[in-house]
Amino acid sequence: MKKQLMIGAAVVSLLSGCVVGPKYRRPDAEPPGVFRGGADPTPPTDLASLADLKWFEVFRDERLQELIRAALAHNYDLRQAVARVSAARANLGITRSDQFPNITAGAEVTTLRSSGSGQSVIPEGVSRDRSFGTVLLNLLSFEVDIWGRLRRTTEAARAELLFEEETRKAVITTLVGDVASAYFNLIELDTELEIAERTLATRKESLRLIRVRQQGGVATMLEVRQAEQLVYGAAQTIPDIERLIEQTENQISLLLGRNPGEVARGRGLTEQEQPPSVPPGLPSSLLERRPDIRAAEQNLVAATAIIGVAKAAYFPQISLTGLAGFQSSQLSNIFTNRGSQWTFAPQITQPIFTAGRIKSNVRLTEAQQQLALAQYEQAIRTGFREVSDALVEYRKVKEIRSEQEPLVTTLRDRSRLAYMRYRGGVDTLLNALDADRDLFAAEVSLARTRRGELLALVQLYKALGGGWRQ
Repeated sequence: MKKQLMIGAAVVSLLSGCVVGPKYRRPDAEPPGVFRGGADPTPPTDLASLADLKWFEVFRDERLQELIRAALAHNYDLRQAVARVSAARANLGITRSDQFPNITAGAEVTTLRSSGSGQSVIPEGVSRDRSFGTVLLNLLSFEVDIWGRLRRTTEAARAELLFEEETRKAVITTLVGDVASAYFNLIELDTELEIAERTLATRKESLRLIRVRQQGGVATMLEVRQAEQLVYGAAQTIPDIERLIEQTENQISLLLGRNPGEVARGRGLTEQEQPPSVPPGLPSSLLERRPDIRAAEQNLVAATAIIGVAKAAYFPQISLTGLAGFQSSQLSNIFTNRGSQWTFAPQITQPIFTAGRIKSNVRLTEAQQQLALAQYEQAIRTGFREVSDALVEYRKVKEIRSEQEPLVTTLRDRSRLAYMRYRGGVDTLLNALDADRDLFAAEVSLARTRRGELLALVQLYKALGGGWRQ
């Protein structure tokens, strides 16, 4: 028996070295020399990137950090991604176990009772109750992986696990960006509400003075109506802004896995810190930083391995079974007598006619591999485009904001002077009202531009593959 098992093990080791199907090789990506849209068109000498920073090093608002931590602990999308990783890890263990022998044990006990009136005569002193026992140990039961079918299946399962792990990281990146973006939208709406309330208070005071002048015969009723128009215009924007604030708070609550409710604020819109510089790093390193690109590559690895599984169906499938155990006519001495038995049985299965099923299955897996390849290459090009768009957005929005700030300062002074001239009787109310409208629109536009600058930073950080490092 021992000799037979050793021969079987030797045969297995000799036959299990062949693996059919293509071996995965990473396709050439051909990244650009620099990211288009950066301020410096020359290749960077510093290999550091904004994405190398952890999310709490980019977003310094303490309240925002608390919200992101809560989202990472309770967000439903992230919890689902973690569950999919656990399922993929368990599936890898199940698939990998097929490469090893399965050892099981079994026992059987049979009791036979002979009646006294039976035809068989039982000698004196012999019990009418007889027990038969069998104990078997399945020492060797597995498929000989000559053509690498099981190894390719395990390779595909391992790639699927890595795919789910990279997808989990991509979910983290998206979640951090979504929470930060929603928070910046919220504090920008707070700023808009503050501007609207301040403007409303100013316009109400102007309306009061114009009514006093109208009662004194200095102003006309037309001027009163024009001032009332500005008051009502500012008043009607406040409920709309409050609506957007509550809806944004509900959005953040959902990201945090909570019921709708208020969200605590930290620093104001103009108090948010930004990195002094946003180095993008080398384009080639984007392939290693972005989880979605790495997930697409693991999907390609799995599709490549499945081709080998399909091609292995052309070849014979060899299974080995080895049994060893004891058998006795008396259950009491089943382990002491010499009634042992063993079996070693190889089995070969070879497909002969499948009506083209195997060939079609190979073509199907090859087509799926080409699909995964196209998706991987598209993910790379999409990543380069998103980084370029984010760099352009961040740089241009900063330029817009730098021009809007002096514009708002000028319009504030213009509005102040226009009302002074009107009260002094040297200018019309129309000029003062126009200056007031222009100032309100410019202040709201500046607040939105500042929000856009923060959102561009979030988008750039996400596009570069940052946010998933803890």
